Parts: sequence; C-alpha cells; structure tokens
Amino acid sequence: MLDLDRKHIVRKYGPEKWNSFTGAILLGFSDWPQLERVLFVVLLIFYLLTLLGSTSIIALSRLDPHLQTPMYFFLSNLSFLDLCYTTSTVPQLLVHLRGADKSTSFDACVAQLFVSLWFGSTECILLLVMAFDHYTAVCRPLHYTVIMHPRLCALLASASWFLGFANSSLHTVLTFLVPLCGRNKIDHFFCEIPPLLKLACVDTTVNESELFSVRVIIPLIPVALITFSYGHIVRAALRIKSVSGQRKGFGTCGSHFTVVSLFYGTGIYIYLQPSNNYSQDQGKFISVFYTIVTPVVNPVIYTLWNKNVTGAMKKVLCRGYDSR
Repeated sequence: MLDLDRKHIVRKYGPEKWNSFTGAILLGFSDWPQLERVLFVVLLIFYLLTLLGSTSIIALSRLDPHLQTPMYFFLSNLSFLDLCYTTSTVPQLLVHLRGADKSTSFDACVAQLFVSLWFGSTECILLLVMAFDHYTAVCRPLHYTVIMHPRLCALLASASWFLGFANSSLHTVLTFLVPLCGRNKIDHFFCEIPPLLKLACVDTTVNESELFSVRVIIPLIPVALITFSYGHIVRAALRIKSVSGQRKGFGTCGSHFTVVSLFYGTGIYIYLQPSNNYSQDQGKFISVFYTIVTPVVNPVIYTLWNKNVTGAMKKVLCRGYDSR
C-alpha cells in the first residue's frame, strides 16, 4: 500500500515531494490572539507550580527516612515523569504564545513526538505498577515487605521506562512513515499523532488502523488490570471491621485512583476516538489539560491526601527555620 502511494506521489508531484516535510508551523491558539495572552500567564504559573510540586516530592522522598518506601519510590518516579513530560511541551508553547514565529524544525518535531509519547506511555505503565503496590499493601499486608523488595521495585520501574520507550519508538516510526508531501502547518501546539496524520497527502486508513490497534493495547490493558486490583482492594477494605481501618485502606488508594482517572480519562478521549470524530479545537484544550493541568494537580493530590508527605514537609520546613 505504502509503495503504491509512493509511486503515485513521485509520479504526480515529483521525487522531491516524497516526505519533504522539513519543518512545521505549530498553529496552536493563533486563531484566538486574546486567549494567547491569558494562556501564557496561566500556563507559566502552572508550569512553575509543576516544577515546585514535583521537585518537592522527589526531594522529600530522598530526605525523609519515613518516605523511603516502595510507595514513595514510585511516587518519585511519577513526579520525575511529570517534570519531563511537561517540559517536553510547555517551554516551547510559552515561546510560541509570546512570539509571531511558531515554527519548529523536522528534527525537533520528531524528538518532541518521541519524548512526549515515551513519558506518557511510561506513566501508563507506572500507574499500573503503583496500583499493584497499593493492592499488595491492602490485600497482602503481612507479606508486603517481602513482595515489594527494593530489587523488584527497581525492576518494575525500569520495565515501565523500557516499555514506554518501545511503544514510543513504534508510534514515532509508524507516524513518520506516512508521506506528508511538504505540508507543514500543524493545527496544534505541539507535534502529536492525530494532527500530524492530518498532514498526509495519501489515504492513511491502514496507518491509522495500525496505530489505533497499538494505542488500544497500551491504555486499556493497564486500565483493566488497575480496575481488577481496585476491586480486590475495595473487597479487602470492606472486610476490615474497624472504621479507622477501612478509612486507612481506602485512603491509601484514594489519591492514586484520582490521578488514574484524570490521566487515563483525558488520554483515552484523545487517542481512542475515530479520526473522523476528532475535533482539533477540542483536542488542543484536552491536550492542555493532560499535559499541563494534570501534572500540577498530581503533587497537590498526593500532598493533601497523604499525612506522611505533609508531615515530612513540615519537618523539612521547621528544620530549615530552626537552622536560621
């Protein structure tokens, strides 16, 4: 199919037009110039809050001995992912919101797609790993320290990063195999699969089917396993006779469930809907939510709902105040 398309394009447009995509213009929110000014301020504040919140959780997990457990090890990985994922898109968006030049090179576009997919895919797997950690803590409390050994935790975290890398590599290659024929205006604020496929000058039905099949596997399998684990967690928590014990059981997983709902809900909306139903404007605003809003909300959720994190923060602040 692809070879026939290539021959047709070379014959119709000339050999120089085959995949002559050398750069891109990210239209972003240029149709709403007044909105760009507001977005710049709001997104800058959100980005700074993400940096502050995520680095605080990582630092607290390192400084406080009570937080050096599997749960906070995975939480540190999640915070680092949020930092990287947000940084892969927001700084460029802020520059484009303040300037007339909204162009980006081909290499930068490929790199941005690959990196954002890598971190996003890794977070999908990591949230599943965190659900397994919560399941073990609630349903197998007596065996928790034996099961969640530091070596297993490191292995699970490494597997999350590796699987995310593999998934991103596959998606990036499949996306840029599609001939774009010199088209370079992307109706989005960063290089993402749905708007990139709209630049194609050939029928992308086969490519979209291949990408869709892979995209279905990555989020839906973790969602199914997370749902399964939470079913067991709820059942185990309800068996606890004391009210305080039930609250502790549900509280252990409440923050994680909220994060999972926000991340997977927006991701599934973007990636698992038919291309003919995909709205560019809706896609842009939903992308703002899951690339910028969700990372800044995650530290707040874990901090407000977790007494250990708030306690560690108070200790560090009091220690810093006393040292003066």
